[in-house]
Parts: sequence; structure tokens; C-alpha cells
Amino acid sequence: MSGRRGGARWTPPLRRRRSGPDWATQTPTWRQARPALIAEALKRASARPSGNWFVVGASRGIRAAGGPYGRTVGGTEVVLWRSDTGELRAGPGVCPHLGAPLRDSRVVCGTLVCHWHGLALDGSPYAGWQPFPVHDDGVLVWVRLDEVGGEEPTRSPVVPPRPAAGSGVDAVYTGVGRCEPQDVVANRLDPWHGSWFHPYSFVDLTVAREPEGEEDDAFVVDVSFRVAGRLVVPVRAEFTAPEPRTVVMRITDGEGETSVVETHATPLTGAGAERPRTAVVEAVVAASGRRGFALARFAAPALRPLMRRTAGRLWRDDLAYAERRWELRSTGRFPG
Repeated sequence: MSGRRGGARWTPPLRRRRSGPDWATQTPTWRQARPALIAEALKRASARPSGNWFVVGASRGIRAAGGPYGRTVGGTEVVLWRSDTGELRAGPGVCPHLGAPLRDSRVVCGTLVCHWHGLALDGSPYAGWQPFPVHDDGVLVWVRLDEVGGEEPTRSPVVPPRPAAGSGVDAVYTGVGRCEPQDVVANRLDPWHGSWFHPYSFVDLTVAREPEGEEDDAFVVDVSFRVAGRLVVPVRAEFTAPEPRTVVMRITDGEGETSVVETHATPLTGAGAERPRTAVVEAVVAASGRRGFALARFAAPALRPLMRRTAGRLWRDDLAYAERRWELRSTGRFPG
């Protein structure tokens, strides 16, 4: 098919990959993936302020007229729910009366009602129960925990720029691993492992530019996403870390330009836990300038499970990577 649409020549979204090296004969990347370079990028990310905000889950996972949503963040039980007008509420997940788990309670007309003795919470301070600041960015929900974060609090979290509202299709994947947030972030700040560790998804990966300091802290990567057989989607992507627990991959050239993959690492256990656990909350916001993409937005409910499965397959391996890194660090066999 050929022709012009809007003054630009139509091109197919997929490319047929020319015959190239297979997994065993591709160029090794271990010399480029210098531990010191990755450690410096992680150090810079860790020094950036978060304002004590933590991602807890998908915005659509907490519905008006639905039940409460519970999450433990940094050892603190948190409960979230929506009022009958859809406004988000959050606070401690322990009932101030006798300690019932509020995540198992009910929401009645926008009020959280404890299932042990009927104590009702509308989101306002009550009997020592103090609400937590919360933020809904339309894709993800964040909660501010000042005692856990220990930083100067901010009014809102560092939400990365995304495609314009309503122009993309988003899906959120959540997984849990035995590691600390820094191990998840370090995984994402190592783009060189892509075509070696994930050959089922990535081929022909090269790092076109490494970070050059505080003012230019991005990894720029040329890579092809494998679709089926030799059919691939080549893109240029940029990896940045806007705050200590977030890494963003943004497509800057090629199919799906402006699409983002946000990886958020939320600690579940408190600092210094003997067996730390971290939740990976990954938001994929796909966008395209193609006219046919409107159909994808229409079919978003059917596409989201597929997008989550794709992310889950990658994170099955990447959580093993992060867990291995933590295991080596915790036993003194690897610096960190």
C-alpha cells in the first residue's frame, strides 16, 4: 500500500528485519555496561527529591461505588477509597478503634465503614486517624507518607510528561519482588541487558548515547521491538530517572513517538527490613499519530490485559535480575 495522507507518505508500522546475528553471535555489551556508570546514574536518581510521594496502583483500580484498596508502603498500612462523587481518600489502614484491617471493610455512600464494629470514616481526621495526602494523575494513584519518605514534603508528586490526555491507551502492571527499590531502578538504568536478557522482545539494541552528567542524564537507545518472527518495530527511546523510585522510557523517534513506559518502585517493607519487598508498578501509555489508532483507543478495555501480560513477561525476568542484585548486595558479594 502506498500513497500520501496529510502530506506524508504512508509507511507500515512493522518492518521486516534483515538477516542479522542470532542471540549467541550478537555483539557483547558487557564492556559498555560499566558498573561504575550504572552506579553513578543510580546515585544521581537517588539524590533527586520525591516529596515523599509513593505510587500505590492504577487509578482505575479504585472505583467510585467500589470497595477500599489496601497497600502496605514502607511498612505502613494504607487504605484508599473514593467518595460517592469520585474524590479519592486515603489514610492509615488500621482502624483507630481496635485495629481492624480497613482494606477488608466496606464503602457505603462514599464513607469507609469498619467491618468489625461499624466505625465510619469519611476521610476527615477522627479519633487519632489522620488522612494522608493523595494524588490521582489519571493513570496512577500516589500517596504521600512523610514519615516513610523523610524528605521535605511537596504538594504533588513528580509525574512524568505523558501523551495528551485522551490520546493514548494506558495499562498498569503490578508485580512484587524480594529486593529494594534501588535494585529495580538499577535494572532500568542498564539498557544494555535488553537484547541479551529479553531476546523474545528486543533485538538490535545499541546505546546511542550515555548520560553526561546532571544536565544531560539520559540513556538514548536504538532498539527494535520484536512482534513475530522477523517482524519488528524499530524505535529510538530515552531512559531518564526523574525521582529516586521512577524510571521513564520515552519513545522519541519511530512508531509510537511520545509513548512512555513508567516504572515505579514502591517499597512495601520498612527501611532495613531483613527480607525487603518492593512492588513494581509499571504504567504503559501508548500513543500514535496514525489515524487507525483511534480504533485502539476504542478497543482499550480488550487491549489492556494484553499490555499487562507483555509487561508481566518482561518483569518475570527483570524481577529475578533485581532480586539477584539485592541478594548479592545483602551478602557483601556485590557493591551497592
